[in-house]
Amino acid sequence: MRWPVAVFAMETRDIFENLSPLDHRYWKANRDIFDALSSCLSEKAQVKYCARVEGALLATHLELRGRAEASLLEAIGKAVEAVDPEAVYAEEETTRHNIRALVNVFQRSLPPSLAPLVHLGATSADILDTAKALALRDAARTVVIPLLARLVLELCRISKDEAGSSQVGRTHGQHAVPLTFGFAMAEYASRLGKSVLKASSLAGDLRGKLSGAVGSYNALSMSYRDPEEVERVFLSRLGLEPSEHSTQIVEPEHVLRLLLELNVAFGVIANLADDLRNLQRTEIGEVRESFGSGQVGSSTMPQKRNPWNSEHVKSLWKAFSPRVLTFFCDQISEHQRDLTNSASERFVPEYLAGLAAAANRMLQVLKGLVVDRERMAANLLMTGGSVLAEPAYILLAESGRADAHEILRRITLAAESEGIALGEALAAEAGAFASISAALSALGIEDARGFFNEPARYRGRAAEKAVAIAAKYRALMTMLLDEMGSPRVDSPRK
Repeated sequence: MRWPVAVFAMETRDIFENLSPLDHRYWKANRDIFDALSSCLSEKAQVKYCARVEGALLATHLELRGRAEASLLEAIGKAVEAVDPEAVYAEEETTRHNIRALVNVFQRSLPPSLAPLVHLGATSADILDTAKALALRDAARTVVIPLLARLVLELCRISKDEAGSSQVGRTHGQHAVPLTFGFAMAEYASRLGKSVLKASSLAGDLRGKLSGAVGSYNALSMSYRDPEEVERVFLSRLGLEPSEHSTQIVEPEHVLRLLLELNVAFGVIANLADDLRNLQRTEIGEVRESFGSGQVGSSTMPQKRNPWNSEHVKSLWKAFSPRVLTFFCDQISEHQRDLTNSASERFVPEYLAGLAAAANRMLQVLKGLVVDRERMAANLLMTGGSVLAEPAYILLAESGRADAHEILRRITLAAESEGIALGEALAAEAGAFASISAALSALGIEDARGFFNEPARYRGRAAEKAVAIAAKYRALMTMLLDEMGSPRVDSPRK
């Protein structure tokens, strides 16, 4: 990996002249989040992380040589802070090498007695890969994962609030059996919650290295009897563990697994966006996104209230999720290292920004989501109670009828052709209805006709499951955010 050779001049640039929509349109919509990511993933941040790693290496040399006086460690800290990315880029005009340029700039801010120890025993990738681990860990654990956790918390809120809101379940786009809207949202709390916990664990397992040009500690062996211990001491200063086996680079699977798990989370969010978008169809109309008083849905159709935020989330997923192929491609580096990943790895920050933008947009959708319980109830009754064919079949089978499924199939066809409710069609089959009524009575339900006229009564454990899932993941996400020192509460819902 090489930084491009260029000398920066401090200038003001119109953001609308930027090429990437991340740097104009989506930055304006996600300013705080993108600025936080920038503090970890920007080019300036990368130079600073590399300087921090060089400082840790220098402090390690002093510690292992019995020279770790407070004044010298303080001098190292000040020199790290003094590293100016613009000065490093200017130095690279001469060195044509990014890390050597950094070393030269760093040495100039140090006491002369320390300068010879700067970068001693390291190769460029020792610094770059260790800095990358720090940057990705910080970006994930201070920005991306807390954002995803707050999204899970919002899903938990809806799951609990709507635990008893009856809704028709849909499979293959067709009415199936009743559930509750809270149960439907609990699916996403559970799926996304598990992914957040896994991503947090993987972010905490990113690795660094100090094993030299081919990973076998050749250089450090010239100065220390136990170079692996030097590596452990060095990385412990940065809160990292060493790669179990590195070449010139850290084994790539640690970063790959984190990115893959974040892509899993991205897919869950996109799936949620699709479900919410479909529930906003005119003919369904069970939920709707908040709509500002001056907001316009169409340039020509004033009545339109498009679910554009949910569609936007899906669109971001389409743009960024396929980059997982590049993540897999970056797993391969020939022999001890090549530079075929030098350009492709630079776009990882864009991926994290795209994921963060989608998660933030979905968070705002959920905060402002309007649930139309009356429409849900009406849709549940739309098919005349046919969604209760399942319990009728099961109860009839429990009474000893092996042909129960066929009987109910005929009854539902008769109800459809005659345009009558399922309950009415069932009552016309006196023998079957008597058996079903008796089975219902054994369950403590005496009014068989009322049961088959009220589909909302047949929803299994949906409400209880929604409450349980909400409580579980609310506790887990709250604990995770507390561990990370992140706020649990966002701005008020719109």
